[in-house]
Amino acid sequence: MRLLRISARAELVSLLVLLVNLATAHLPAVSSLMGPTHGCAYLFVVIATARTAGASRRMKLYSLVPGVGGLLALRWHAGPGTPVPDPPAAGPVSG
Repeated sequence: MRLLRISARAELVSLLVLLVNLATAHLPAVSSLMGPTHGCAYLFVVIATARTAGASRRMKLYSLVPGVGGLLALRWHAGPGTPVPDPPAAGPVSG
């Protein structure tokens, strides 16, 4: 599930960067960097959803929606009205 959470957010962020770039400066360097990043994140979402234990057919279909499919799949897996938890912070917590 952690891989799905991370890749779903990466997919959405990369899509937003691509759209903002398209609407503003349309820099080729940004497009050439973020295009493949978005494509890889999309593939990670689809594969991570397919490998998730207990993934329903609907969850797998949601993951195929570009941009927000991973987030939709996470929401469906969590159930209605259940917030999707953030992944735990990396590293030790000093007190």
